[in-house]
Amino acid sequence: MSIAGKVAVVTGAASGIGRGIGQTFVKAGAKVVIADLNAAQAEATAAELGANALGVAMDVTSESQVDSGMAQAAQHFGKIDILVSNAGIQIVSPLQDFAYKDWQRLMAIHLDGAFLTTRAALRHMYKQGTGGAIIYMGSVHSKEASPLKAPYVTAKHGLMGLAKVVAKEGAAHGVRANVVCPGFVRTPLVDKQIPEQAKTFGISEEEVVKNIMLKGTVDGEFTTVDDVANAVLFFAAFETNALTGQSLNVSHGWSMT
Repeated sequence: MSIAGKVAVVTGAASGIGRGIGQTFVKAGAKVVIADLNAAQAEATAAELGANALGVAMDVTSESQVDSGMAQAAQHFGKIDILVSNAGIQIVSPLQDFAYKDWQRLMAIHLDGAFLTTRAALRHMYKQGTGGAIIYMGSVHSKEASPLKAPYVTAKHGLMGLAKVVAKEGAAHGVRANVVCPGFVRTPLVDKQIPEQAKTFGISEEEVVKNIMLKGTVDGEFTTVDDVANAVLFFAAFETNALTGQSLNVSHGWSMT
């Protein structure tokens, strides 16, 4: 299995997990579009990755930006073979205190963004007639619930449903869909949650890490960016429909469903 010569669009790829996926894909011989809300950071990340990377400004909640960004990617590299829908945010709060605007913002980025980028990618893939792969960045929270994360858990569950529909509809066109479900990965997104949860629960930051974030793992270890990137690479390179519509937990045993 190989993605050498394939063209991948990765959203939210200027930092964190998305950046790691971009690096892994380039090393595997793919051409990668670093799509990110932060245009300058997207271009800088692409420059670091070399000639086989392109930085594109993309607000995944904007229909026009998604469509134009995908068109730019296809024009620059000649095609789109892989979409990794990775852009996301986290907002932590008890449900009774959760601001509706924050709920809407999180849903827009995770679900509207996944829809818009999927639709744009499928249009290119179907027209090309050479198939493709769409991988969604889910979470253990695609299958499990945790306090303080109502919209995040809801959105990540929603990605599972979207992937299954894409798997059904895309099969006739050779397009596969999968979900990668990481546990806690030590990125800025997670680092931000540690003091927030410590304040909410009235415990130390060390207790948040040990007794909340890593409690369910088999070894008390964070999932790494490389762990996640390699799982995404596996799905991107898997060439048949044997695994389409499936999800893969990358969580050090936190979730085994």
